[in-house]
Amino acid sequence: MTTAEHLDTIDRLRVREFPTEPVWSGGRSSGPGYHLVPVGRTADFWEDGGAGRTEAADQISAEYGALTQALSDRWGEPQVFSLGSLRDRGFDGEEIPEPWDELSNTTDHVHLWRAGEQWLVAYVARWDEGDPYQLMAGVTVVDPP
Repeated sequence: MTTAEHLDTIDRLRVREFPTEPVWSGGRSSGPGYHLVPVGRTADFWEDGGAGRTEAADQISAEYGALTQALSDRWGEPQVFSLGSLRDRGFDGEEIPEPWDELSNTTDHVHLWRAGEQWLVAYVARWDEGDPYQLMAGVTVVDPP
């Protein structure tokens, strides 16, 4: 996908109704007040022993940089929101609202832009060592905790 296609995806998420119950399918996650979707991904690393990780990390970093720049051009400078302490709070038993719990378990930080009543979010997710890097985008009306 191109950066223009990523922006189009985000625009479509902004007007899509939020489901009343959480839904997760094919890397997409939606629930009351949020949508998170993959907009790019690298190959996985299960079969290659991790040989392609550096190249994949460079590729996804370039795509992430292009997306964050395009969103900044449109919505201004982002807030870079660290999720480490939020993840620790969740591990300590605090109930973290979605999508922030999911975000804190898949990445260390996100870029956030305020767009009216919504937060736009961009980040790189990775669930396990052998999994691909995924460029993710989202929209939420749930304020960061």
